[in-house]
Amino acid sequence: MSVETWTIIFVILTFGLYTYIGYMSRVRDTKGFYVAGQGVPAIANGAATAADWMSAASFISMAGLISFMGFDGCVYLIGWTGGYVLLALLLAPYLRKFGRYTVPDFIGDRYYSQTARAVAAVCTVFVSLTYVAGQMRGVGIVFSRYLQVDITLGVIIGMCIVAFFAILGGMKGITWTQVAQYSVLICAYLIPAVAIATKLTGNPVPQLALTFTDIAQRLSNIQVDLGMTEYLAPFTDLTAMNVFAITVALMVGTAGLPHVIVRFYTVPSVRAARYSAGWALLFIALLYTTAPAIGVFAKYNLIQQLSNRPVDEVNNIVWVQKWAAAGLIKYEDKNGDGLIQMAAAADPANEITIDRDIIVLSTPEVAGLAPIIIALVAAGGLAAALSTAAGLLLAMSSAVSHDLYYRIFKPEATEAQRMRMGRLMILVAILAAGWFGVHPPGFVGEVVAFAFGLAAASLFPVILMGIFDDRMNKEGAIVGMVVGLAFTFLMIVLQRSPQILGTEAPIVGDFLGVGAQGIGMIGMIFNFVLSFIVSRATPPPPQEIQDLIHNIRVPQGAGDASAH
Repeated sequence: MSVETWTIIFVILTFGLYTYIGYMSRVRDTKGFYVAGQGVPAIANGAATAADWMSAASFISMAGLISFMGFDGCVYLIGWTGGYVLLALLLAPYLRKFGRYTVPDFIGDRYYSQTARAVAAVCTVFVSLTYVAGQMRGVGIVFSRYLQVDITLGVIIGMCIVAFFAILGGMKGITWTQVAQYSVLICAYLIPAVAIATKLTGNPVPQLALTFTDIAQRLSNIQVDLGMTEYLAPFTDLTAMNVFAITVALMVGTAGLPHVIVRFYTVPSVRAARYSAGWALLFIALLYTTAPAIGVFAKYNLIQQLSNRPVDEVNNIVWVQKWAAAGLIKYEDKNGDGLIQMAAAADPANEITIDRDIIVLSTPEVAGLAPIIIALVAAGGLAAALSTAAGLLLAMSSAVSHDLYYRIFKPEATEAQRMRMGRLMILVAILAAGWFGVHPPGFVGEVVAFAFGLAAASLFPVILMGIFDDRMNKEGAIVGMVVGLAFTFLMIVLQRSPQILGTEAPIVGDFLGVGAQGIGMIGMIFNFVLSFIVSRATPPPPQEIQDLIHNIRVPQGAGDASAH
């Protein structure tokens, strides 16, 4: 059977499974809708967290960025992985012990302020909407290639599927759907990686093949011969300052992501939250330690197949023509020598342009693997995008329906009214996400990096200081969030104005040597500094709030340290 036929079969089977799980997990109360009734086992929550965490950026885009950027592309690997460790160890157990439904819930109650709650809800919507745009873009790319439909139609199909199980099952439906999606995406990532590692190096373990063979050095040598930058050389695509800034922004942005944090509210206890964090880290590591190997294998195979190859032969490569039909590969014999030359993207001698978001999806085809494996990778990409999109939609929905509608504007709302508002907000959010998926401001990985920057600059500082600084008050939190979010959002728009506003050149260049993907680090610093200064210049929190925060930090069952 053809790749397209296998893909249709996998899409029907997996989407049918997701829909069935969503239907069987349907809920009728807000506790089930927002936090899955707080009854999810630790290992299942670990798998759901991993699926929520490993978005289209992780599955589709990260290896592509590493493939094209080499050493510099590892900022995504380091930032996202380190950030999850930061979240799991530093924030998750304390937030679970606090026992609220959402991040704005924590901020509103910790800072004894409805204004702080509203600002946190707005920040959540900004972060989640930016993040989900990347997921919808990933869905569109998969469908456009494997089902031969327009990217816009592909986005719409994905929107309908996510809306169904998110609206019907809320967090409960999303959680158990994500467990299934993790199983699909990790198999889809590892099976071709093992096959290609064996084919290129003779070692079936991708991580060992990359570490203990010369495949990376061979790729580096080939790139130098073609006039490209050395693959293993640092700071060729990004300056050292940008590498540092992006890594920090991704790490702390991870720890401020509302849709990941809320996963730790779905388990029965603080102990289960810690165990689920450990399981999630294991599940995440399976993919994240494989991504660098995929990046090297993919780039090596692409150069071997396409560089200095006659145009007529390239025209007859099936996978090239199918990706070209989707608008994601472009090539032209500029110098008329009858050959396709590969060089650095900015080099005028380069005659082929490959969208970085297709690297993982195209790698099985480039390597000549069986059609069933190629289709499995497509299903894995969809699972990664849809699982994260669902979590983000619920985060946006809960920010509006629970934190704004119920906690601020209509506290007398009935259970039925709150459920209705929650489902309506998911529908509104999916429509907005679809629009941004059709009109993204960059590659999937880049768009997601913007979301992490917004989270780093707005939510992370007030969450961290809300737990560990008894003196932090509502005035400091509000000023910090507003300034951090406004500065970072404005800088991303101005630095990426050609993609977002349609200008010919960026309105603003690097700020203190930091570009759009790392600007969240600067916004975070502004947030921390202003929050600290304002909180010290204004009255301290009420004593009961200080006692509450102290209690969160003290392990359950611990006595008074001063008495011993």
